[in-house]
Amino acid sequence: MKDDVVIRLDRATAEDLYVALNELGEHIAAGAPITPPTAEEVERLGRLLRDLAHSIGRKCNPHCDHLE
Repeated sequence: MKDDVVIRLDRATAEDLYVALNELGEHIAAGAPITPPTAEEVERLGRLLRDLAHSIGRKCNPHCDHLE
């Protein structure tokens, strides 16, 4: 479809995303604590967010010029 966004994830990033979304949902639903991510998880999720932002036409930061 024309408006679909497709991003391929490696297993580790997919797991990180699942954990982050699941913990956020549990936090919202029941006030469960959110476990701080490791440095590696932060790095992988940061790359995912940057790639997603680029896929939908957003810049990753105010100085991002590699999309133009």
